[in-house]
Amino acid sequence: MDIVAAQNEHNQGFYLHLHDRVQEAEPFYHRAVALNPGFKEAWMNLGLAVLSLGRSDEALSCQRQALVIDPESADAQNNLGMVHYAQGNIAEAENCFRSAVRLRSDHANATLNLGSTRQIFNHVDEAEGLFRRALALGVDPARAKSNLALSLMEQVRPEEAEASCREALEIRPDYPEARANLALALLTMGRMEEGWREYEARWQVAAMGPPAPVLPQPRWTGQELNGETVLLYAEQGYGDTLQFCRYVPMVAAAGGRVVLVVPKALRQLMATLDAVAEILCEEGDLLPEFDYHCPLLSLPFAFGTTVATIPGPVSYLRADPSPWADFLGQCPGLKVGVVWAGKSRTEQPYAAAIDKRRSMRLSEMAPLFSVPGYSFVSLQLGFPAAQIQLLPQGVEVLDASDRLGDWADTAALIAGLDLVIAVDTAVAHLAGALGKPVWMLNRFDSCWRWLLNRDDTPWYPSMRQFRQTSRGDWDGVIERVRQALVGSQASGN
Repeated sequence: MDIVAAQNEHNQGFYLHLHDRVQEAEPFYHRAVALNPGFKEAWMNLGLAVLSLGRSDEALSCQRQALVIDPESADAQNNLGMVHYAQGNIAEAENCFRSAVRLRSDHANATLNLGSTRQIFNHVDEAEGLFRRALALGVDPARAKSNLALSLMEQVRPEEAEASCREALEIRPDYPEARANLALALLTMGRMEEGWREYEARWQVAAMGPPAPVLPQPRWTGQELNGETVLLYAEQGYGDTLQFCRYVPMVAAAGGRVVLVVPKALRQLMATLDAVAEILCEEGDLLPEFDYHCPLLSLPFAFGTTVATIPGPVSYLRADPSPWADFLGQCPGLKVGVVWAGKSRTEQPYAAAIDKRRSMRLSEMAPLFSVPGYSFVSLQLGFPAAQIQLLPQGVEVLDASDRLGDWADTAALIAGLDLVIAVDTAVAHLAGALGKPVWMLNRFDSCWRWLLNRDDTPWYPSMRQFRQTSRGDWDGVIERVRQALVGSQASGN
């Protein structure tokens, strides 16, 4: 064992690590622990290094080795929690952060991290308090203020969230998380001109999706077009693509030849969109020559969209219901499609927590199914679709899932319905894009796109919102929807 040599190797690695040269730092840490296997700090920093390089299993082993050396290390417990968090094991992460705080009550980073896990587990008030305590303990203030902003957004306090983000950016002007969170607050409040500009920071935030594709051609940001080919491509989820593909004809009208790249499941449906020269699948189709490119969610920025200028056509996608004539023929009365749960993004802990809040159980929707004069059809896919089997005897919801191959199939079915009732999912966007009446059941801390204090939306003229009046209160939402169904039946609408 050579303690001095190990310290020297560690110090050199730590210097490189501090300057974001993690790959160069790693060999120094390895030499440090080889020279001194009991060097706790070297094990911890090696673990942080390999975690940042995407090798979380190695990181887990390193932090556990540090805890073998010193079971009372609050830093090692905090680091172990960070590894569990990165792996999506949020309960294990929270236990580690709690252990770190128990070992050292003034551990600022562990306090901040504990706040993040409490927020994911829907204890947003407690999370806010932990973020504020972490600030008082001296944690990185930009990070803490950005995290605090998210907890304020979940409590529908966007003005305070905006202030917190701006404070973070005063401290660290290039902090993308704070800039992206500022965008969410601004867009929620309808301040779109600045909001779209700040939303461009999303590409630098791992939690908001993969980085932007690296393409040699320039981005299209609204400049004049004279027949040039513009490559437009989907990002984020199906719902985002369905919402923002409305801008595609506008790019063509501005003088561009549009090539659209979307997931395979959307390709057939997107063929009904006006003014698209070519549609490609993102799963492997070769790109043609093009002059400019732009992601779909950057088109509102390129067009300078405000609340007053949101392009809100009655419909911009089309579908033929005839393939579903036999299926819908067995549905007496008015035909209503239902969706009660969104897809869970398990690889993104914060997004997965949102998915739980925007979703409900089918049993919570059951009071609707007793309203006379309606037939209900499930448009639900994925694991939640199995909940149909748990409905009480005599409650009928027809299941169409075995015939829903892609989004064109779902669109055709929706085209034959009278109404769609859905939580905030891609199906709600699809119904709106088709111009079909859609009642969206919206969580308390609504997504930015639905704005504040509205039961309509400028994005979809055919949509009506039913919002939770308190966090998690689906019973109140369902009762209002039930009353609306009864009222619609009585009025003959």
